[in-house]
Amino acid sequence: MSSGKQIPPWLQEQIMKLQQSQQNLQSIMNQKQQLELEQIESDKALDEIKNTNDEETVYKFAGSILIKSNKKDLIAELEEKKELSNTRSIVLAKQETRIKQNIKEQEDKINEMIKR
Repeated sequence: MSSGKQIPPWLQEQIMKLQQSQQNLQSIMNQKQQLELEQIESDKALDEIKNTNDEETVYKFAGSILIKSNKKDLIAELEEKKELSNTRSIVLAKQETRIKQNIKEQEDKINEMIKR
């Protein structure tokens, strides 16, 4: 298309849909990155707690304060958090795959429309 022509409304709509999908993909990738950081943090915390003696005092964060906790309960809590994170990771990976496929289809559709 020459620079003097307006983009047809049907093509503008497809481009907007593509941009929306790209924004969704970026959001999912940001969520995945944040989740990976949380998983690393949980793994480190679990390792540290498991390496402490049973007699040692352990604490956990509750908002902006530390609360004395039971080692066994804290391990269970962190393992549950880790399991939930793994589940969320699987869901985000599936969403990422689906959106990437959708983006590819939208790009193909736009390219086909432009060729006409």
